[in-house]
Amino acid sequence: MLDTALHHDVGLSFIGTIHTPFKARGQCPRQGDATDGPDCRIVVLSELEPALEGLERFDSVEVLYWLHLARRDLLSQSPRGDGALRGTFSLRSPLRPNPIGTSRVRLLRREGAALIVRGLDCLDGTPLIDLKPDRCGYTVQARPKG
Repeated sequence: MLDTALHHDVGLSFIGTIHTPFKARGQCPRQGDATDGPDCRIVVLSELEPALEGLERFDSVEVLYWLHLARRDLLSQSPRGDGALRGTFSLRSPLRPNPIGTSRVRLLRREGAALIVRGLDCLDGTPLIDLKPDRCGYTVQARPKG
């Protein structure tokens, strides 16, 4: 168990909800597929809709989300169940002390307070932490969609 001195309340607030076709962890892909994965819907809180303005200019978006059903007590894991233990921080496993998930998704379109994307690998109903333009698309001249 972690030393309680390491626990801090960072004041994190969820900004929306992610909707995917995945109802159980076993249905989630190991990594999302932005090319031919299923269309998923990210819905931000209505009062945050103005914060989406301009995001449509980007082909891909980084999504940060809270893996609310994940175990938080595993410091070592065996990737793919092969028996070889590795430290949790060396893996992209959802089972981690702070279960924050990240995905780079393809932005298909915006519908008001919702983004339709491809490439997510989380459960339906996953809480949304943040959205950012893909850093590669941001550092290079962003190209208009169309």
